[in-house]
Amino acid sequence: MIDFRDGCAELSRMIAQVTDDDLSLPTPCTDLDVAGLLRHVEEFATGFTEAAGSSPTGPGVDDVRGDGRRAHIAAHVTDLGGAWATPQPWAGTGDQGGLALPNETWGRIALTEVIVHGWDLAVAIGADYCPPADLVRACHDHVVVFVPTAPIPALWGDRVVVGENDLLESTVAITGRDPVPWRGSPDG
Repeated sequence: MIDFRDGCAELSRMIAQVTDDDLSLPTPCTDLDVAGLLRHVEEFATGFTEAAGSSPTGPGVDDVRGDGRRAHIAAHVTDLGGAWATPQPWAGTGDQGGLALPNETWGRIALTEVIVHGWDLAVAIGADYCPPADLVRACHDHVVVFVPTAPIPALWGDRVVVGENDLLESTVAITGRDPVPWRGSPDG
């Protein structure tokens, strides 16, 4: 079991910094601008909360324009962390979208969504991103094994080779993101 509530708190902090003017900015998720990334965050937060046997607080959000709607997404991210904070959801096997995997793997995938998309959002809006080092390590340890043999390889880009000096950059590079053009610049 990995308690990733602090990682969810950091992602929620990133969401709180987004303004309506940021919504059209590009992100390292090449097919998504900030608005699309926020919709994806909403989708995985509610989906993985339900996969853990919990219910998200309130209905989902489609329109990400407005601070109130983004606050609702952040609340769903908080729900996600809470849903996986006990050993029970990590036990057994779960079926998500017709894909059966051990729940421990699903929990690690949820952690990866939080860490990697938190980085995506932060670099897109030019914000400092500081997820807990132990969670970055757990995410890295997961992606280095899981991504090369993932059951749906199309969900990941080709691994980018970067130095090992920055564990977060190394982690996102494994998932197909090139961190170099995003260093210190919100628009690459």
